[in-house]
Amino acid sequence: MSVPPKQDQKVADAAADNWVDAYAPQRFRPYLKLMRADRPIGTWLLLWPCFWSIALSAPLGEGWTMLPLLLLPEPWTLFLFAVGAFVMRGAGCTINDILDHKFDARVARTKSRPIPSGAVSVRQAILFLGVLLLLGLCILLQFNGFTILLGTASLLLVGLYPLAKRVTYWPQAVLGLTFNWGALLGWAAVSGSLALPPLLLYVGGIFWTIGFDTIYGHQDKEDDALLGLKSTALKFGERTKPWLYLFYCGALVCFTLAGLTAAIGWIYYLGLAIGGWHLMRQIHRTDIHNPARCLAVFKSNRDFGAILFAAIVAGTLGSGLLSTPL
Repeated sequence: MSVPPKQDQKVADAAADNWVDAYAPQRFRPYLKLMRADRPIGTWLLLWPCFWSIALSAPLGEGWTMLPLLLLPEPWTLFLFAVGAFVMRGAGCTINDILDHKFDARVARTKSRPIPSGAVSVRQAILFLGVLLLLGLCILLQFNGFTILLGTASLLLVGLYPLAKRVTYWPQAVLGLTFNWGALLGWAAVSGSLALPPLLLYVGGIFWTIGFDTIYGHQDKEDDALLGLKSTALKFGERTKPWLYLFYCGALVCFTLAGLTAAIGWIYYLGLAIGGWHLMRQIHRTDIHNPARCLAVFKSNRDFGAILFAAIVAGTLGSGLLSTPL
């Protein structure tokens, strides 16, 4: 006689009014939670570097010299990247939960996740991962050959990240390498190649990610220490804020250089200054001994991503207007 699966339950760090628990059919909820659909912040953080790069590469697309007023990132490309970010973030979370389910069962914040709670078995999670990877491949195949190769290469990083915290105090750096790969993909999807501006976006995104994920890591530092897992939150400890200034300032320098090498308009730098103020305010608000505050500050990086995207779009439009003959 087979044992019925355990009843689905709310995940500890999901919002009480999340759409999965409120509206999704009961049978799909464990899988949506496995891919973190009830916590969309990770999808935003994966998506913004893609959108930044697509917007920054817009002058390379057709119509730049003819219709600068109408020049915006191509909607279909944005849509494909949005769906791809949702799917591949889900795949990454599924890999993470498959590899970490024994650790997750011993951590208060993660023991209610689908695998450790018993709502989804490891075998079911592996099958679900296969479906997500197939969907991701279908999306990737819509782009040029260089982008397909570049996207395929990212799978190595996706698989490495869950293992990094077992061997290094810098898993946040591995996450940065992984989460910001879209800064390379977006440019490649538009131009079919790479150049200095997306590389600078990529490095800046890595600094940004190390910063915000260090803040996030302070939620679990006690449990991580007990389990023998490593993080920058544990490494930096009470010296976290000086390190945050270093990483966020490094990100802003790289984003400034990306704008300069892409020769976009001055309004971009105004938007970047607003984004810089937002990052400095994050550091001021961070209380490493308050998990709820750490989570709130971490989530506010969705807004930083939106500010930078708007700044890039405005900057490219502005430079297009200035270069258009009267």
